[in-house]
Amino acid sequence: MGRLPFIIAACILLTAFDIYFFKAIVSVFKWKPKTKKNFGILYWSYSFLLIIGVFAGIYLNLFLTLRAIILVAFFLTVACKIAMLPFLILDDLRRLFIKLVRKKQRIKDQPISEAEPISRSEFLVKAGLVAAAVPLTSLSWGIISGAYDYQVRRVNLILPNLPKAFDGITMGQISDIHSGSFYNKTAVKGGVEMLLGEKPDFIFFTGDLVNNLTNEVRDYQDIFSKVKAPLGVYSSLGNHDYGDYYFGKESSPAKVKNLKDMVDVHKIMGYNLLLNENRRLKVDGEEIGILGIENWGMGRFPKYGKMELAVQHTDDLPVKLLLSHDPSHWRGEVLQKYPQIDAMFSGHTHGMQFGVRLKELQWSPVQYIYKEWAGLYQEQKQQLYVNVGYGFLGYPGRVGILPEITIFTLKRA
Repeated sequence: MGRLPFIIAACILLTAFDIYFFKAIVSVFKWKPKTKKNFGILYWSYSFLLIIGVFAGIYLNLFLTLRAIILVAFFLTVACKIAMLPFLILDDLRRLFIKLVRKKQRIKDQPISEAEPISRSEFLVKAGLVAAAVPLTSLSWGIISGAYDYQVRRVNLILPNLPKAFDGITMGQISDIHSGSFYNKTAVKGGVEMLLGEKPDFIFFTGDLVNNLTNEVRDYQDIFSKVKAPLGVYSSLGNHDYGDYYFGKESSPAKVKNLKDMVDVHKIMGYNLLLNENRRLKVDGEEIGILGIENWGMGRFPKYGKMELAVQHTDDLPVKLLLSHDPSHWRGEVLQKYPQIDAMFSGHTHGMQFGVRLKELQWSPVQYIYKEWAGLYQEQKQQLYVNVGYGFLGYPGRVGILPEITIFTLKRA
């Protein structure tokens, strides 16, 4: 019930914008009365059904594909209107300026009626419609082509203290599955098969299995249970895995059960979930440490992670690899207090699912929020790798920043 007032307020705001856009569009087209009427019926029917669909998607257990269709339609509609809005505001400012000028230039024997309409600029409104087509085209392509276009990225991870037995061993990483957003099981399965085709010796999953509730993974649990490796699969929790965005930050029986179910799912899938703890990975008598903490994020993101627990009894290990979902943890705590961590592996940013990622250039709006947001970073002897995610959240697609499967080759030099 806590979300209902917010949702109602959002619907009222969206309806107000709908009225604004509708009046602007019909004002510049010279339609016959019947055409204008039919357009109005289509416009308002679509808007009404979209709002009903959003409510149904939140409160009803809809079929995943139908929920995805509603989400796509809603996202594209809002994106198009946002692109058009500046042109309508500019036109309204133009009309206001003309009105003020008229008041100043009023001549006594030629009065200008206050009720005299100032028509909208046909050019600005139509330019706004053209601008709205840009996100419609690019974001639609990102949904059709980008959402499941998994990319294998290969990284040589240089660890000077790496034991000889681990030299050349491979490790896979996936992150941010967000199973509650998926709508194509075949494509998701194809990505898992790509990962397994690389035959990594061990695998990290760095959090956000779901969007809000553990039961979102039920339709994909069988697929992700296939993620196996000879030396094991190790996982950590992300900020979305705790149910905070559904139940709130205060504890409740339902929230406690949801988290317990999450821990159980990792166990059922065969993942070694690390909750502020560590494991020793042994090959030919030599060992390295795998540490994992609960979510630790800057700002509004929860700090459930306890590094002091995760590092216990690891002083004798020559290399320590840390799973920590949020990359801000690296600069916020690891670099300052834990110089013994050789490399940290994160996700969380998604690369904002929009941007450019080339060999020599990468850019995304998310870089203005996170200093480390995609790829490999190094400061002195410590390293961080940020995986841009396997799934998606909110916008059901990707433009330029494609879903990632990372394959590391561990090397001594």
